[in-house]
Amino acid sequence: MVEINVCIGSACHLKGSYDVIKKLQSIIDEKKLGDEVLVKAAFCLGDCMKAVAVKINKDEKIFSLNIKNTDEYFNEYIQKKVNQC
Repeated sequence: MVEINVCIGSACHLKGSYDVIKKLQSIIDEKKLGDEVLVKAAFCLGDCMKAVAVKINKDEKIFSLNIKNTDEYFNEYIQKKVNQC
């Protein structure tokens, strides 16, 4: 199972974290990956400068997402992890 943790803290909320969550869930539904990918809200990932901050599983690398780069992020990082499982 691949977990995508999306920060919903103040800075990320203001930068559109709920839009990013909806977009990620839409991609997961479209690709029928609901059994393999889970989107979770996280109160704070500790890197407000990267709002909307997103982390995969327990990886330490934090990505900065917005509605425009979510598809690219999913295809480059999430899809690869799903294919490895």
